[in-house]
Amino acid sequence: MHATDCRNCPLRDLELFREFSEEELGFMEGFKAGEISVDPGTTLLIEESNSPQLYTVLSGMGVRYKTLENGRRQVLNFIFPGDFVGLQAGVLGEMRHSVEATTKMSLCIFRRDDLWRLFRTQPTLAYDVTWISAAEEHFLGETIATLGQRDATQRIAWALYRVYQRILASGLGKKGKVPFPFRQQDLADSLGLSLVHTNKVLARMRQKSLLSWSDGVLCIDDVEALAEVALLDLEPIEQRPLL
Repeated sequence: MHATDCRNCPLRDLELFREFSEEELGFMEGFKAGEISVDPGTTLLIEESNSPQLYTVLSGMGVRYKTLENGRRQVLNFIFPGDFVGLQAGVLGEMRHSVEATTKMSLCIFRRDDLWRLFRTQPTLAYDVTWISAAEEHFLGETIATLGQRDATQRIAWALYRVYQRILASGLGKKGKVPFPFRQQDLADSLGLSLVHTNKVLARMRQKSLLSWSDGVLCIDDVEALAEVALLDLEPIEQRPLL
């Protein structure tokens, strides 16, 4: 496939991502090893594998998940354009979770062996990698707090408010309506709920004109009201690094 030049990366035009300096952009052109396009259902990274590659999502969406000893799947979070995946293998030597494409995805490829060169020669980009890791840890903490202290309705409101913000900031969809191509089972798994309970809560939210979700499209009828149900303040999404 034709590789996207870093200077013409469509994600760089989004306000969600911080700008590169000219030096950083030149480094990234050499750091990038290629691109890959995968079909829905493709496993990009496998738990306990020693992956030689890291990825940045150019387009498409996916899920991070862990497989338990009994074979059940626990969805950790959803993956969107601009996300950096595979860092665990890059630092720890092996993946501690799996990554699967939900839609067709295009990804930039980086060699794991080059990660140390980034840390050694590009302190600002190294800080960006650290920021990404810290942000994932923060999100995990917020998720644990949600599972422990929010009821089912508040959990679903919290999750859908967060992903709505992130998808909209990624340049997909429009205000009040964004693509969300996941299954209800994925949402239920990520929030520790049964599929039946999740379906009932979504139906009540639809009846109250808070939101609707069908055919891979999430419509938020009242963002402020949804944030209130989720016990969240209405605030813009934080700018983040792009690798």
